Amino acid sequence: MTIKKHIPNAITCGNLLCGCLAIVQAFQGQLVWAAYFVGIALVLDFFDGFAARMLKVSSPVGKDLDSLADMVTFGVVPGIVMFKMITLSLSSFYVSDIYAGARANTESLLPYCAFIITVFSCIRLAKFNNDTRQSDSFIGLPTPANTMVICSFPLIFDMSEENWVKESVFNRDLLFINPYVLIIMSCILSVLLIAEIPLFALKFKNFSWASNKLVYVFLLVSVILLLMLQFVAIPLIILLYILISIVNNIFLKKKV
Repeated sequence: MTIKKHIPNAITCGNLLCGCLAIVQAFQGQLVWAAYFVGIALVLDFFDGFAARMLKVSSPVGKDLDSLADMVTFGVVPGIVMFKMITLSLSSFYVSDIYAGARANTESLLPYCAFIITVFSCIRLAKFNNDTRQSDSFIGLPTPANTMVICSFPLIFDMSEENWVKESVFNRDLLFINPYVLIIMSCILSVLLIAEIPLFALKFKNFSWASNKLVYVFLLVSVILLLMLQFVAIPLIILLYILISIVNNIFLKKKV
């Protein structure tokens, strides 16, 4: 019994370890590897809660540990990854630019805008821990979903520092990795984290179709999109998640 109650916490610690490794990789310019570690952390984050419910060993310590691990992996990591993406995209904008030096000095503070994501992730997690409305669903974009969107860009564009330097002229023409677009995206995602938008939770209390049909349909569509579009599907899946939740909320209101 003593060992059993520590299994979910051990899985949570694995999530935290992956977050730490992702931070190291991001600072070394290996954003693709950082994204891979985040992917592993996402799997562990799903299974720690699942294991706690299956083993019936949920505890206040486990809940706090989960939030602390999530703050690192899904709060600090996306801020650092976005910081590096903005830094790399700014560097590509300075290629063959006679005003590069002056612009670089002027815009050197822009990448720090990325840490608005970390700040709002912290607020999001604090609200989640104290909001009784979020026991069976979410209000605002969950931090793991937000991190998935941000970390999908290094995977889509193979955004390692070495590749970025080699293909810097090409990278200047990519709209979605324009530094100013990334900053705007950081602000939009930060607002979504704390927005009063009810979103369905991907939690299974049982495996019946009647209780989980919305989750099953969403997962099926997500798998199909991943098979067809691979990493490009990730931001589309999160957008679909938000849209399905909004439509579901409208129909629920009509039924009421």
